[in-house]
Amino acid sequence: MKRALLAVLLLGGTAGLLFACESARVDAADGYGPRPTLPPPNAGLLPTVSIARAVGWAAGERPIPAPGLAVTAFAAGLAHPRNVAVLSNGDVLVVESDAPPKPEGTSGIRGQVMGLLMARSGSGRAPSANRITLLRDGDGDGVAEQRSVLLEGLNSPFGVVQLGDALYVANTDAIRRYPFLPGQTRIDDPGVQLTALPAGPRNHHWTKNLAASADGRSLFVSIGSNSNVAEHGMAAEAGRAQIWRVDVATGAATAYATGLRNPNGLSVAPGGVLWTAVNERDEIGSDLVPDYMTSVREGGFYGWPHSYYGQTVDGRAPADPAAVARAIAPDYALGAHTASLGLLVTGASGLPAPFGAGAFVAQHGSWNRRPAAPPRVIFVPFANGRPSGPPSEVLAGFLVGGEARGKPVSLALDNRGGLLVADDVGGSVWRVSSAASGAAARP
Repeated sequence: MKRALLAVLLLGGTAGLLFACESARVDAADGYGPRPTLPPPNAGLLPTVSIARAVGWAAGERPIPAPGLAVTAFAAGLAHPRNVAVLSNGDVLVVESDAPPKPEGTSGIRGQVMGLLMARSGSGRAPSANRITLLRDGDGDGVAEQRSVLLEGLNSPFGVVQLGDALYVANTDAIRRYPFLPGQTRIDDPGVQLTALPAGPRNHHWTKNLAASADGRSLFVSIGSNSNVAEHGMAAEAGRAQIWRVDVATGAATAYATGLRNPNGLSVAPGGVLWTAVNERDEIGSDLVPDYMTSVREGGFYGWPHSYYGQTVDGRAPADPAAVARAIAPDYALGAHTASLGLLVTGASGLPAPFGAGAFVAQHGSWNRRPAAPPRVIFVPFANGRPSGPPSEVLAGFLVGGEARGKPVSLALDNRGGLLVADDVGGSVWRVSSAASGAAARP
């Protein structure tokens, strides 16, 4: 009923005042760290909606780096770049992609309204490019001077990993393997399917990310839920809200961890521990529920949809006391509705202190929080393989005057220690480096 009313009000143009009624009651900083503040749910008649209009970067504009850092446009003019990966020879792969058609998710009044809202936020304005572009910075100046289409004709791809003489690509519905060696600039081989992935006509969280295990024998695959909080029934969630482990030799898949609403960010830390950044549930107020990052226990259950942060029960979800009792609380909260999509856990980088051992997090920014959680890249320091302090900003300035110039999605370290940031709304890949390294910022 709430969603139907939302759709009618939006189409009638009367929702703005109603949406302004609910706002955050706790400081945004209290939604970060190992023990975030979890106030009571604050769901009103209508869910909060507050979307910054996506406008892109004007000539000469760029994000704002933290003191001691510089930022360069490594590549621009890309079609909704969602992921970035660095090959062993230094070449950079950029996944240009957007959501696939969703017959069940976009039908009716509410579907039309959600389509309009997503277009305002920068998604769905054009069909998905469905390609992977290779970028090469041959002269090492921090700007890619060579660009070629490596793979095309994909199906809303996101994850990409090179292992040995193969490139693995996670489309929205399957992982495919292609013969590949670093140095190639084009793949014409059709590849083979390694394993199918949950998709279907609704396909609510469509991105499927990949990370290679430390021994190179497995791929970890992120598969988001098919809903906010299982409102379509648990049968619609089969195989979802999970991280799978897939054997690269056979394609055999098993559930590595479950109860993770949308574990989009994947990173294997030094020492081989898998970490994930998870987007939590919506529609219970601006303070709930904080997104988070956590080390992932094999066989672990992290609560969704029945509870969050351990045993905090969500009364909207199907009751399952046994599941709630075994739910694992995550390691570190990343703020409510920050859309923390990208994660990179590293033992070191080419950036100056304090950006050493720790986790870089790409936050896409909120669409349903008042005040807004801005798009940005943050860093959380680690000690002994665990988060050890509050976050600090690495890259900001994406949100200006209520308009989104860009939105960071994914992260990678290049072969010279620079931090690459895929910015889908800005159509760019940014490179963050030490200001003392001599790599000047340029538009």
